[in-house]
Amino acid sequence: MCDYIGLDVSQKETTISVRREGQRVWRGKCPSDPQAIAMVLQRRAPDARRVVFETGPLSVWFYHALSAEGLPAICIDARHAKAALDMAPNKTDANDADGLAHLAEIGFYREVRVKGYDSMLVRTLVAARRRLVRVSTELSNQIRGMMKTFGLIVPGAKGGRFEAEVRRLLGGYTGLEQVLLPLLEAWLAVRARAAELGSQLLRTARHSDACRQLMSIPGIGAITATSFTTAIEDPENFRKSRSVGAWLGLTTRRYQSGEVDYDGHISRRGDAHLRGLLYEAATVVLTRTSADSALRTWGLKLRERIGFKRAAVAVARKLAVIMHAMLKSGQSFQREPEATA
Repeated sequence: MCDYIGLDVSQKETTISVRREGQRVWRGKCPSDPQAIAMVLQRRAPDARRVVFETGPLSVWFYHALSAEGLPAICIDARHAKAALDMAPNKTDANDADGLAHLAEIGFYREVRVKGYDSMLVRTLVAARRRLVRVSTELSNQIRGMMKTFGLIVPGAKGGRFEAEVRRLLGGYTGLEQVLLPLLEAWLAVRARAAELGSQLLRTARHSDACRQLMSIPGIGAITATSFTTAIEDPENFRKSRSVGAWLGLTTRRYQSGEVDYDGHISRRGDAHLRGLLYEAATVVLTRTSADSALRTWGLKLRERIGFKRAAVAVARKLAVIMHAMLKSGQSFQREPEATA
């Protein structure tokens, strides 16, 4: 006899449902801790075949911790599970756990690939730096806006020049200086911390063969290369390089019903940050003359026909395909296509 377990995970408590031979044999709750859940399942479901839970903030931790306890953990797509769980007349944690256990028993789910801790650590580094850069930009804009109220216009300066211009303009405005100098000091501190994380990210990219390989592509820097490699992890996760563009939401959506059949905008599914980085890289390819390559030539021809933005999206999709193909084959970027006999 095999046991099929559904876990409805929340921050404090996890609802557990155990099914065996088409019937629920036990349901209960325990703290949201993988070790505590493993102890409960050892008593209630000693022959666990599948332990299913949805994607969420704790899914990476749960997957690796439950797997370390010897349990067959399976993380499934929450969007797909929602369609089945919505069939229940009442939305409760208990009903959701029952529904997940039922999905585990019949095998009607789509398993999600859970990233490793090393990849998540680097992705956390990228996200932390991105957040500090945004906070720094928001603080500098706030300082500029407050000073404009008093007729003090800060010129378009960055870094140390911005600090010097703010201090120069605030001279003689004692009251305003007492208000804005703490903001300026906070801006300096956030900017310094962002620079430290940026240096750490650059060191990580330099020590990675895959990142150095991708950084040979015009427009691809340390942040984009690191974000791409940690998102892909193993190139063998995708059978075809073309699938990476769709996985990142860079392919058009299609609607077909009866006589109606049209393509819409890109799906925007997947990693939004990586999609934005690829779009920025595509913009560099299309606008910088130093980025000459067959990809740039193709993108410029496309821009003449469909416009800059749509061409940049197409180049971003092609960049994702090329980057995956490079990781899979180990070949370097070729600026010009190979001559064919």
